[in-house]
Amino acid sequence: MVTLSTPLSHNTLSSSQLSTKRHGCLLQQLHLPLRISCSSAYKRVPKTEECSSPFKELRTVACGLLAVCTVATASPVIAANQRLPPLSTEPNRCERAFVGNTIGQANGVYDKPLDLRFCDYTNEKSNLKGKTLSAALMADAKFDGADMSEAVMSKAYAVGGSFKGTDFSNAVLDRVNFGKANLQGAIFKNTVLSGSTFDDAQLEDAVFEDTIIGYIDLQKLCTNKTISAEGRAELGCR
Repeated sequence: MVTLSTPLSHNTLSSSQLSTKRHGCLLQQLHLPLRISCSSAYKRVPKTEECSSPFKELRTVACGLLAVCTVATASPVIAANQRLPPLSTEPNRCERAFVGNTIGQANGVYDKPLDLRFCDYTNEKSNLKGKTLSAALMADAKFDGADMSEAVMSKAYAVGGSFKGTDFSNAVLDRVNFGKANLQGAIFKNTVLSGSTFDDAQLEDAVFEDTIIGYIDLQKLCTNKTISAEGRAELGCR
């Protein structure tokens, strides 16, 4: 399980100057940068000390923003320019797809990476259906002709993968990176594609009947020139 244990301490917030009066405490001009210490431990602050700390409210806001930034950067999603972990040496790593990743599910949280890179699941018709493959590493893997209907692939990294004729009907494929993947003839019938990207992907003859996708994501998908006229009509591309 991925956990967050990043201490927020001695972070510096910069500005020019601060001068105000609140709660009966006169704040003289403060020359910044100020050093603000953030801690998760609760500590009662006496009234006299509260007035002697003119930037108390500023400190609260700053620590809150720093906490949000820290949590956001702790996500297990693989960015496009981020280095991937070394290829797993687990002997049966490809067979792990038949079990799936049940920890965290749609949030893509895992105890260890589900590394399916370079695995071959060509024409696999039974063992991938309905499986949870959240945050799976699928780069350069082969799923041609596979039945992946009702599968959950939230936050999967499928750059360069081959999914020719793969059936994704009723699957949840949100926030998947399909960059440079071969998706010719793939079936996205009633499939959730929110937040997924298809940069330089091959989408000839792909089926998008009743696909569930956000407006902004749709606009990006429609820029892919490989989508057939029928596919563009199903998506509602203009």
